[in-house]
Amino acid sequence: MTIIDIAGEPFNVRMDGPENAPVLMLSNSLSSNMSMWDAQVRAWQSHFRILRYDSRGHGASVAPDRPYSIEELGRDALAILDHFGIAKAHWCGVSKGGMVGMWLMTHAPERLGRVVLANTAAHMGPPDLWNGRIRTARHGGMAALADATVERWFTAGFRGRAPETTAAMREMILTTPAHGYAGCCAAIRDMDQRWTIRAAENPVLVVVGAHDPATPPAAGRQIHEAIAGSSLVALDAAHISNVEAEAEFSRLAGDFLRG
Repeated sequence: MTIIDIAGEPFNVRMDGPENAPVLMLSNSLSSNMSMWDAQVRAWQSHFRILRYDSRGHGASVAPDRPYSIEELGRDALAILDHFGIAKAHWCGVSKGGMVGMWLMTHAPERLGRVVLANTAAHMGPPDLWNGRIRTARHGGMAALADATVERWFTAGFRGRAPETTAAMREMILTTPAHGYAGCCAAIRDMDQRWTIRAAENPVLVVVGAHDPATPPAAGRQIHEAIAGSSLVALDAAHISNVEAEAEFSRLAGDFLRG
């Protein structure tokens, strides 16, 4: 674990791979941490200098008790790149990490190379859904959300055949700070990037999970149709496709990122 200081706030980051390789930044989903990328790091670290981090509100990074915004999360990513003197990086984000990637493509496109947007959406309503999750987290903690989150994240078949992985991911949810989760829920609640992403010019791969109830395939198709020249692939998975369809995700996204 490496803690860096960004404007007086701690962020947990990790670097893997050759120092002279192209930089690839990985951004985690809501209620997870950087360890969700372990399989991809193993698959990609010979090709990339991989920079991953715990998002604001998650893992061992700063978690102020207030609402966040997608812009704030995007500026965190830029500040981390600046901290390491990295002018440009490829990007791969799942769910919330994909939302941050979309913001970066439209507000700092020169900082990104190729971009993978996985199991994500440009807009996620209604507000009452997110307000309800915020209330649940604040009153019942992450234990009150863990079971339903795991059911959204993975198909029943995967949960049955991979109980150890499922248990580890559930523990990741439970260790997420409830107030940090609530802050990020507010960011997603208030986000609408459906029109701004039409200006994106980076090479983009959109990944959808065929069985994803959180950001269904239609949400990924909407992103694909909005970003000219983007590609779209569907995996046999639910919401956290880089874990459930680990091998196929690593192969398809890795091939795209290598160009």
